[in-house]
Amino acid sequence: MRFVGVLTALMLGLLAGASSARAAEAEAAPAKGIVAIDARVAGDDKRTRFVLDLNGTIDFAAFTLADPYRVILDFPNVRFNLPTAAGRKGRGLVSAFRYGVFAPGKARVVLDATGPVAIDRTFVVGQHDKQPARLVVDLVPTDRETFIRNAAAKAPANPSVSAARVAVEADAQAGKSGPPVIVIDPGHGGIDSGAIAPSGVEEKDVVLTVAKKLAEKLERTKLFRVVLTRYDDTFVQLNDRVQIARMNDAKLFISIHADSISRKEGEARGATIYTVSDKASDAEAAKLADKENKADLIAGVDLSNKSDDVANILFDLAHRETRNFSGLFARTLVGRMQSATLMHKTPMKSAGFIVLRAPDVPSVLLELGFLSSPDDVKLLTSPAWRETVAGAMADAVQNFFQSHLAEVR
Repeated sequence: MRFVGVLTALMLGLLAGASSARAAEAEAAPAKGIVAIDARVAGDDKRTRFVLDLNGTIDFAAFTLADPYRVILDFPNVRFNLPTAAGRKGRGLVSAFRYGVFAPGKARVVLDATGPVAIDRTFVVGQHDKQPARLVVDLVPTDRETFIRNAAAKAPANPSVSAARVAVEADAQAGKSGPPVIVIDPGHGGIDSGAIAPSGVEEKDVVLTVAKKLAEKLERTKLFRVVLTRYDDTFVQLNDRVQIARMNDAKLFISIHADSISRKEGEARGATIYTVSDKASDAEAAKLADKENKADLIAGVDLSNKSDDVANILFDLAHRETRNFSGLFARTLVGRMQSATLMHKTPMKSAGFIVLRAPDVPSVLLELGFLSSPDDVKLLTSPAWRETVAGAMADAVQNFFQSHLAEVR
């Protein structure tokens, strides 16, 4: 028993040391704003408490969103320095939580609720006796009718235009008379991490690195103007990604992702190129499209008030020629990538991806590999592999335009 007591004390000391180290780092750069250094969930299905440790007090907004049931916490100018596994497991009324940048100067935490909940109380405790400041949110169960009523009454309007869209809007006209515009879309970002490998590698980081590498190679040719839908770890809504391509009169849209499957689904490896279609090419493609199309929900966006105009933009498939060009580029990309990396056993598929539904922009979605595969993770995190794959992608773009430039300009 004495050994157990000593071991417990040692473990607590290590945990305290880790928290102190994060706190010290936070205090070292107060000019950069408030830093979240730890988070935890406690309680049961009768009452659950979420606690966020901070290096200073802060204002925040708390509200709920339905279908699925979520509790949203918004903050101005907060950076997150939480433990790697923070949020992956919940407790009580919270099944899990995620956090990250939602827009410039705006951070967000999304609590996934196990059912309809009510925010019983929220408060912030200031720093005291070397203890960090704490934001506390208490949740209690409620019924669906009350949850829906509270969500409708308290939820603020989501920004209709993302920062990324504003950033490219100013120079969109330049693309109409200059070189062909290639829009590269690094999937996910900010609060939406995308797939996560068992080792902790996050999809949003992998795809942003590859997207920047591809942009660098294309810009070096001086044949194209390249626009990224995001240049850093920022969340961008799906319809805004589509609008960025359309506003810039893009001649090609490449969305970059990395997939993941559960153990129950078996094992899979390799890259896959997807085009849009009314009907998915197979069940796996349909499942992936459904998962990717829920990115806005994951980030805590209320989709209940999407206008008919937005729906028409996202789902208008009237331009048969656009889909033909998308298929042509997909085949070109497969041909180039086969010599650069391992491809999935079915390298070309199709499904109803929202980000591929611009009616006037040839578009493909590239899944670089599977974060659920340790072998693929080794490739996805290798600088040499990223260099090779980005080179193959750039070659495919040049080949596509050299062969069909007259038709797509």
